[in-house]
Amino acid sequence: MDTDASASRPGSRSARHDVVIVGGGHNGLVAAAYLARAGRRVLVLERLPEVGGAAVSTQAFPGVDARLSRYSYLVSLLPRKVIRELGLRLELRRRPIASYTPAVRDGKPTGLLVDAGNPDRTRESFRALTGADREWQAWRRFYGMTGHVAERVFPTLTEPLPTRAELRRRIGDETAWTDLFERPLGETVERAFTDDLVRGVVLTDALIGTFTHAHDPSLLQNRCFLYHVIGNGTGDWDVPVGGMGAVTAELARAARAAGAEIRTGCEVTAIATDGRGDAEVSYRHRDGEAVTAARRVLVNAAPATLARLLGEDPGPAPEGSQLKVNMVLRRLPRLRDTAADPREAFAGTFHIAEGYRQLEAAHAEARAGRIPSAPPSEIYCHTLTDPTILGPEAARQGLQTLTLFGLHMPARLFEDPAAKERALAACLAQLDAVLAEPLAGCLATDADGRPCIEARTPPELEREIGLPGGHIFHRDLAFPFAADASAVGGRSGSLEGRAGLFAAPAGAGAAARWGVATAHPNVLLCGAGAVRGGGVSGIPGHNAARAVLEEDGG
Repeated sequence: MDTDASASRPGSRSARHDVVIVGGGHNGLVAAAYLARAGRRVLVLERLPEVGGAAVSTQAFPGVDARLSRYSYLVSLLPRKVIRELGLRLELRRRPIASYTPAVRDGKPTGLLVDAGNPDRTRESFRALTGADREWQAWRRFYGMTGHVAERVFPTLTEPLPTRAELRRRIGDETAWTDLFERPLGETVERAFTDDLVRGVVLTDALIGTFTHAHDPSLLQNRCFLYHVIGNGTGDWDVPVGGMGAVTAELARAARAAGAEIRTGCEVTAIATDGRGDAEVSYRHRDGEAVTAARRVLVNAAPATLARLLGEDPGPAPEGSQLKVNMVLRRLPRLRDTAADPREAFAGTFHIAEGYRQLEAAHAEARAGRIPSAPPSEIYCHTLTDPTILGPEAARQGLQTLTLFGLHMPARLFEDPAAKERALAACLAQLDAVLAEPLAGCLATDADGRPCIEARTPPELEREIGLPGGHIFHRDLAFPFAADASAVGGRSGSLEGRAGLFAAPAGAGAAARWGVATAHPNVLLCGAGAVRGGGVSGIPGHNAARAVLEEDGG
């Protein structure tokens, strides 16, 4: 059932549960559905008035009936296996255009169009931009390599965590392993491509929500890139029909139908455990405070948040790096490249100021504490692929939505409240530079006559949906393997990039094998901060549920 906080009286101690899940985001709902279907008594506690976390749809502008995917907005990593096993009624629609990148060559506006269904058309676009077939052939080889890796890596994300050596053998291509797992991605990109614009289009997948650069020796860019190109074995980024809220609504339906109890408006304030008996979860709701006990606690919140709930040191604070902008337009703007149809260009990922050198220059400016003078960003129009998020009147008027995701916008840049407006203005200026008319003239207005445009910075994401530092992946992504066999086997040893509080302790067993272990055997991660977390995937929720069931013997 779906309830609010009034189910518990002030200061009360509710009945014991098999599992309490902290956080009703999409991963928490996946875990709840799996565990409730297996007969476990499950309670989900969500701080906000509604479930979904970052995967929600919102009518952002008064009087404008458009249900925007306000935070997360596309789906690639949600396994078909999870959709099938939970009986989810979802439609994920492929975009007809993969990307369009405006450019200027020989003083004339042009662009690079990647047609998802027509390789001949894409080849012609590469040839028109670069004057030859060399970059097109390099593109085919490069993404043939990532496709090979995706086919072999993606299925492992819903299996017990492989060791590094096991994953390397499974990929079975030493060149691909070196290029993606051993050497900075910039080396591979520079070796494979010569055109600056093409290099930039490739590199952007390594920078989404991640403050890094092409030659980062930590390989953070490689980790981010990997998760952006392996989704469901193809790397396609699909549009959720009905918006992200449709994904959450289906997951909540599946969890409730299986018998999970969901309480909204319940903010967890502490978790107490000795690692052996029941854990106690304290939470605050509209009528006061309550405590519940559970054999296990699954945490669909950032590891830093979990540390605070346990009363432990969270370590260095995570830092997100993006500016999210939502817009509703009366119509799509015309482009300087008159050969490009806006209905195609904005249907895929529309790259702005994302040449290779531009990306590196923007990173250098942000690292120096300045908002980039030419911020790189990506735009797409949900309504071109899925107009169902519009109400009847909005559809009749021909309204369109645009989502802009700005790169190299780390949280540190927004300590000054005025920085948000400067960052937004800089992003829109780069967009206007490739348009044949100002964007402002195309914006719809809300019921109060205000332009339909809103922006969210990392600090705002922390305040609104609890992402520490506004980090959309809860913390820096990890490679999807264990550092050594002992971590997988549950003996002492840490998971790659997950030391300290989240090292796999002695006896962690199934939780370590599934990449969801913490230092407390009866407290598991089920959110984006797990080893194979990040993105709208449900994978950490699935893996945490599998770990619980494995430990229970069924």
